Amino acid sequence: MPDLDFMFHMFFLARYCKLLEENSFRGRTADFFYMLLFGASVLTGIVLVGGMIPYLSASFAKIIFLSNSLTFMMVYVWSKQNPFIHMSFLGLFTFTAAYLPWVLLGFSVLVGASAWVDLLGMIAGHAYYFLEDVYPRMTGRRPLKTPSFIKAMFADEAVVVARPANVRFAPPADELHRD
Repeated sequence: MPDLDFMFHMFFLARYCKLLEENSFRGRTADFFYMLLFGASVLTGIVLVGGMIPYLSASFAKIIFLSNSLTFMMVYVWSKQNPFIHMSFLGLFTFTAAYLPWVLLGFSVLVGASAWVDLLGMIAGHAYYFLEDVYPRMTGRRPLKTPSFIKAMFADEAVVVARPANVRFAPPADELHRD
């Protein structure tokens, strides 16, 4: 039977995955897929390497399912891209979205879940955020550019619809507001 921590992670998966898709990655399906692929690769790498470290291997051996970490990665990325949104947790207190991962980490610890799973998601999320948003602003180089073979798998180009010759349409909104 799923525990309370798992249910919260699934809620946050649905909510923040949807928010990322609709806002930050609108029209960029290949980039969204690449973010998930990057996160899954980083998390798998961390667990494999962590399993080889003598005193940490027991902690990493207990992590058999990384979906909660990947969910936490998406929450972390969303919170970094929307840091000033005001939020409330269970109606008990309010905070800005920048602190959401820490609030959820505290909640996971309170319900008795392992903090490792959420911390791994935060590490992967921070790696993605740094390489995708911070590093390019610092250097002008973008190391996480989505490869063209992944872009080819997704149809992100605008769909062209044929217009009947005898029907007039209003111009698109962006053409109305050009100065």
